[in-house]
Amino acid sequence: MAAIRRPLRQALLLALILLLAPLAARAQSLIRDAEIEYALRQLARPLATAAGISPSSLRVMVINDSAMNAFVLDGQTIMIHSGLLLRLESAAEAQAVIAHEIAHIANGHITRRLANLRGANSAAAMGLLMSLAVAATGNAEAGAGIAMGSASSAQRLFFAHTRAEESSADQAGVRYMARAGVDPQAMVDVLDLFRGQEALSSTRQDPYVRTHPLTADRLRALRGFAAAYGGQAAGDETAEYWYARARGKLGAFLQSPRFTLRKAAGDTGTVGMMRRAIAHHRTPAPDKALAEMARLEQARPNDPFVQELKGQILLESRRVGAAVDAYARAVALAPDEPLILAGHGRALLALDSAQANRQALAVLEKARARDPRDPRMLRDLALAHARAGHDGMAALATAERYAVGGRMDTALVHAKRASGLLPRGSPGWLRAQDVLSLAESAKRRK
Repeated sequence: MAAIRRPLRQALLLALILLLAPLAARAQSLIRDAEIEYALRQLARPLATAAGISPSSLRVMVINDSAMNAFVLDGQTIMIHSGLLLRLESAAEAQAVIAHEIAHIANGHITRRLANLRGANSAAAMGLLMSLAVAATGNAEAGAGIAMGSASSAQRLFFAHTRAEESSADQAGVRYMARAGVDPQAMVDVLDLFRGQEALSSTRQDPYVRTHPLTADRLRALRGFAAAYGGQAAGDETAEYWYARARGKLGAFLQSPRFTLRKAAGDTGTVGMMRRAIAHHRTPAPDKALAEMARLEQARPNDPFVQELKGQILLESRRVGAAVDAYARAVALAPDEPLILAGHGRALLALDSAQANRQALAVLEKARARDPRDPRMLRDLALAHARAGHDGMAALATAERYAVGGRMDTALVHAKRASGLLPRGSPGWLRAQDVLSLAESAKRRK
């Protein structure tokens, strides 16, 4: 395991953790969206600075799960359930959740939990990895069943915080909020969402309560912290705007189009335009969606995420040439955003001409260099290499995609093929050895 390179190791740990919390009888998946992740980075940036953590080292990502929960993955990545984001009504409340998780990082709680997981018998971790492999095939109930035997011990080892940790994270999180100019009362408001759940059975509690113990004493102490640090918040219209965009986009894609159109009716702002465009796209009513996008584009002509969304709508409406143009404009506005690059590469592949395929390969390699944890990008990268006749690199990208998704047996097959096709000692061959090492280790521990 020591030879596994850091990005892939983190991606595989992410795959493991997605099955670990909480163990629902259904598969969970990441929601990878450039605009949503950008918005959450803007919320996290001042809080990370206040905590003495480099903002560039911190990621905030969304899990597609209606339950309310948030947790820290590896000391660098905060995971928030979509259900919690849709429930929180302000940027300050979202920042309260992020501040609390940043406090767990800054206070060393995550380091100790990682040490506990590494030091424990590997049965729990491998049981969960096996469940991920099953869930990834679509048999989520079977996957959850495999994992149940190791769930309680793994959850204790990795996710459950002690009451002392929660209290210290509350106090530190409130302090970070005050330093960043965010109203600490928002953290009290967030915990009030869960008040009374401590009396429920664990099966009826939101996962957040099971992993973040909530008591009357904790709420009382938190109110004291908030009062002590209060009066320093000035409000942040920019944060509120970006949170509204993230929450609005998330809801428009996850909730029914009819619900979205009803809620967004009469909203003349850019968030309302975006929500209606997505709802019409999902109906599907592409002409109505593109009419809303035209109004949104006029309001925000230099917004890369507007161009990206336009490209997605066009591509999924099979207007491939126009989609390529929209994605190209998005890339010009945000040339280093990996998820936008991945979308551009996907659109170029859809053109399926010799020139477009060559361009797609270059764009997707650039996206992978910036974010190797995107399974959809890895799938497209494998296709681009296959069209170029690079069978070894196509096998490698496929192996990495399955590894990131936790399907280690399948990853092993493709990594062996890549290892046999690629020049020994080449960068691609070395990446194949990384996957082989981890996949074979997982196979031995079954």
